Order: sequence, then C-alpha cells, then structure tokens
Amino acid sequence: MRNLTIGVFLAFAFATQMVSAQSMGPSYSSNYTVTNLGSVPGLPTYYGGLTFEAGNPNVLLIAGDADSSGGAIYAVNVVRNGNQTITGFSGSASLFATTPYIDGGVAYASDGTLFYTTYSNNTLGQILPGNTSAVVVANLTALGVASSSGSLAFTPDGFPAAGRLLVSSYSSSNLYSLPYSANGNGTYALSNATLLNNLPGGIEGIAFVAAGNPGFSDDSVLISEYTGGQVLAYALDRSGDLTGSSSVFVSGVSGAEGAAVDPVTGDFLFSTYGSTNKVLVVSGFSVVPEPADCSCILGALALGLGYWRNIRQRR
Repeated sequence: MRNLTIGVFLAFAFATQMVSAQSMGPSYSSNYTVTNLGSVPGLPTYYGGLTFEAGNPNVLLIAGDADSSGGAIYAVNVVRNGNQTITGFSGSASLFATTPYIDGGVAYASDGTLFYTTYSNNTLGQILPGNTSAVVVANLTALGVASSSGSLAFTPDGFPAAGRLLVSSYSSSNLYSLPYSANGNGTYALSNATLLNNLPGGIEGIAFVAAGNPGFSDDSVLISEYTGGQVLAYALDRSGDLTGSSSVFVSGVSGAEGAAVDPVTGDFLFSTYGSTNKVLVVSGFSVVPEPADCSCILGALALGLGYWRNIRQRR
C-alpha cells in the first residue's frame, strides 16, 4: 500500500511487531478482548476492506490483493463457537467480485448494492446484486474528496444521521459526507462531498458502536488509523458528527485497514495490511447496531445469492 512508502512502512511494521502486539485501550480493557484470527486461507495479500455478505452472516467478504490492478473481493465462511463469537475460518476464500485497486471500504447500500473504495485512483465502485464487477465507478476527486480515498461506511439505523454515506481520504485523513440518490436501477448518483473532519493517522476502516455497550454511553464510531497503528473511538453528537476527543480502542495494530461489525454478536472485526495480513476480532459487545434498512435485500438477492453460492460451492 501507499506506493513509495510501502518499503519503509513494511520494515517499520516488522520491527514494531517484534516488540508489541495489539491490545485494548485502557478505557476498554476490562470489558473487551481482542483476538487474532490469523490470515484467511486462500486470500491474496494485501488485505483490504471487509463486510458480511448480505443475508448470510456466516460469510465474510474481504478484499485481497488490495491497492493493485488484481484487487478483488473474496468470500470465506466463518466458524463460530457456542457463544456465536467468530473463532476462525472454514475452507478457502473464493472469488466474489473483481474490484481493481480496492482499498479499505466495502459496504452494502440499503437495497443490496455493494459499494467499495479504491486507492490510489480515488474512485467508488458499485456492484449490483448477482454481478461480479462494478457497473458504476465514480471519480471521487471530481466530487471533492481529496485523493486518495481510503474507506466508506453507511450510518446504521438507530444512529443520528442514519443512512448517511461516509467516505474517508487516506492521504489527507479527511472524513466526508457523500450525498447519494437512487437512480431506480439499483445504482446511485453521488453528489459533491461535504468535509466533516480532519483526523490524524490515515483514515481507513469505519464502524459504528451503539450506545449501551460497555464503555460507550453515546453512539460512537470506531476508525482504523493505518499510519497510526491503532483503532480510535469517537462519540457522535445528535447530528451524527464526531464530537469530543478520541480514545484508543485498540493499540499496537500495524496497518489497521478495513472494519466491520458482526451482525450476529456486534463484535468488531478489522483487517490489517502490511508485513502481516490478518483479521482481528474484538468481543465483549452487548448491543448490536441495526444495519441500514435491508428489508428488500433478501428479495433482491434471493436468486443471485443462491446462484453464486452454487458456483463457489460453499458448504
């Protein structure tokens, strides 16, 4: 990742991992546990964004070969224990969709269209249900997003500004709101971005935490800092904007990348990109955020999901 800086970063990341490991921040260590699930079998390095397949919480979608022309989204089955916490992966990752230069953002819109961001050409792609490549690729530079994008996320239902599309610029560490409207064919028209925040650390993965979870009195957002090597927590105000100072949620993370919330447990998953590529899970949540309204996802995807599952021979 990150062109000319990759060699320096990998050397630094290797040295860092020799003397430190990921750990929960002091405000969260008594309630949460971070576990290294290791690498995903069959997933090419480097890792990018991740989410759960619409209608199937036991299948993780995760980008491989990120930030390159061979970038793609892969599907892999997860293994759960008796508490439904993810403990690993079953089988090998299989190709889900080709997404050249995909980076740290992968998320579904309310009707099942899959959005993803790219680096370093600063675009946003849209994949319709049942398709294996983008039908629309938008130029984010033209929409006011500083080059180049890092990630994206839709604000879940029940949160202030529910449904809002957030897009981050890795290079500038800016966080934007990106207005969108349905075209009527499953794709979305995007409007000019509004700058919300300038944050430290190279913004990548974005995920939401519902108020009432231990240590979270307010609805909050977790942000993966790629260059900062950590995941930070920010409270949200009544408008859905970041407010107050951040707190360290997880530290010692080399190449913090994509972020997702397990729809079954509310656990937080994130990927890393660098000298090692792995998936980490943070467990201890008690309140699961509701995704953006997905009432039509199962209907829209019923045929497509079944068809593609058969092709991938999932078990």
